[in-house]
Amino acid sequence: MERTIVRTAHAPAAIGPYSQAVEVRVSDRAKMIFCSGQIGLDPATGAMVEGGVAAEARQVLENLGAVLAAVGASYADIVRTTIYLASMDDFAAVNELYGAKFAGSPPARATVQAARLPRDARVEIDAIAVVEG
Repeated sequence: MERTIVRTAHAPAAIGPYSQAVEVRVSDRAKMIFCSGQIGLDPATGAMVEGGVAAEARQVLENLGAVLAAVGASYADIVRTTIYLASMDDFAAVNELYGAKFAGSPPARATVQAARLPRDARVEIDAIAVVEG
């Protein structure tokens, strides 16, 4: 199995012993991208964005998009996500922003409330994508 670690300066560096994503070649025509959870860190400063859960969710989605772009993938290639929320009271706000990224054919998804997220984030999203090539 061919496995490649994905790194991009356009998304926050890993804050622990993990990779931003791992690309796995599954055939001569396809690869899977396993994206680690992204939180609302600004990749330029390493600080959490301010402005509440909507601002964090926007940054999370930008970070996830940057990781995907680093391997030539996009939101259209995502087949599965998990959304972790510090509070289910934020579901509607996050869901609205998330839904805008997946108009038409959204991936499979789970949404769970977590007792606590890294850096006291309010939202974290991870993803799995499948890409031809």
